[in-house]
Amino acid sequence: MPHLLAITGSPSAHSRTAVVADHVLRRLSHSGFETAHLSVRELPAADLLAARRGEPEIRRALEAVAEADGLVIATPVYKASYTGLLKAFLDLLPQDGLDGKTVLPLATGGSLAHVLTIDYALRPVLAARHVTAGRFVLDSSVERGAGPDRLRPEAELDLYQAVDEFAAALRSAPAAAVTAAALTTTP
Repeated sequence: MPHLLAITGSPSAHSRTAVVADHVLRRLSHSGFETAHLSVRELPAADLLAARRGEPEIRRALEAVAEADGLVIATPVYKASYTGLLKAFLDLLPQDGLDGKTVLPLATGGSLAHVLTIDYALRPVLAARHVTAGRFVLDSSVERGAGPDRLRPEAELDLYQAVDEFAAALRSAPAAAVTAAALTTTP
């Protein structure tokens, strides 16, 4: 069973981005995937900013990335880019830290003016085996209130389409790796 890790880069304790990532993880969990959520804001800030890879919490976070078959990378958009918090964490990954992984990039933001952030800011730093089509979710599509946090139905449908494409890419990943190995082997 593939293991999936959502990495959220919001500095907010009440993050809409985390709500979106949790929706994704629930959908993937119901589809039979093993899931976990890493909120970068919960890592020790001094260790993160000083790139202390050997410190226990940072080391465990990096090991979780290394062990994951697929990653959901989710960030709010600040000043037309992903957060500095997420950047600090991604900078700790080895150069080939995403090799062999399937990645679903997600972004949340206040206006559609930031919709290209995934393609022009986030996607270039995700050097993975396969980066699926990402999704941008408007902050106004995340409904918070007295009950559980929800997504507006149209946003949820769009997000789930991306999640289903991500799941299909993950399911085909082992077969693709075997096929590639067979093509490079000489008889």
